[in-house]
Amino acid sequence: PGTAHHYGPAPDTGWDESFVDFTGPATTTYTELGYIEPDRPVVPLSDAAGPRAAIGRIARAARRGNPLLEVETGAAVHELLVALRRARADTGPDGDPVLKALARDAFQPLSVAEHAARHSMTPTELRTAVRRGAGCSPKDYLLGIRLGRAKELLAATELPVAAVARRVGYDDPAYFSRLFTRRVGTAPIRFREQQGRTVPGGWSNQIPDPEHPPTIATRAT
Repeated sequence: PGTAHHYGPAPDTGWDESFVDFTGPATTTYTELGYIEPDRPVVPLSDAAGPRAAIGRIARAARRGNPLLEVETGAAVHELLVALRRARADTGPDGDPVLKALARDAFQPLSVAEHAARHSMTPTELRTAVRRGAGCSPKDYLLGIRLGRAKELLAATELPVAAVARRVGYDDPAYFSRLFTRRVGTAPIRFREQQGRTVPGGWSNQIPDPEHPPTIATRAT
C-alpha cells in the first residue's frame, strides 16, 4: 500500500492473467503448510497447465445460480493451491537444475560452500543462481525446504519431534525446535496439535482396503 507498481506482458508472447481472492480460517492452515508464502508473492512455474485447469474449474463452479457454489469453489481453490505448489519451478522436478539438486540434497548436513563445490561453483555464483531462480538466498531456500518437510511430517505422522528433526537434517532437536518456533511462529508440538484439529478424526497412516473404502456418515439435526 502506498507504493506504485508497474508491470506488463512480454512483447512477443503476451500474458494470461487470473485473480483468485479468498479468505477464511483455511488460509492460515495453507500458510502454515507452505502452500501460501506471504513473503514470496511471486513464484516461478515450470508448467501452467495444472493451475490453468484449476482456475477454469473455479470459474465454472462460480456460475450464477449454482446451489453448491461455496463447496465447489472451495474445493477448486484447494486444487489450485496444490497445482501451484506442484508446478513450482524452484521445487518441482522440471525446474532449474541447480535448484533441483539443492532440493534433493537439502536434508544433508552441507554448508552453502559445500553445496556450491558440488556444482563446481563458488558460493557467490551459487547465491546468484539461487536468487535468480528462487528469489532468495541458498540458506533460506534450503531452510524453506527443510521446514516444509518438517511441517508435513508433524502434521501427517506421529514421529517424535527428535525424529522429525533428524529426518530434515538436524541432529540437535532442541536447536530444531528453536529454529522451527522462530520461523513458523509456533513450537513443533503446538503445530502438530493445531494441524490434528483441522481434520475431523485426526490423521491416519492406514491404507484403506479397496474393497471396503472409507465412508463419511452424515446426520441431519
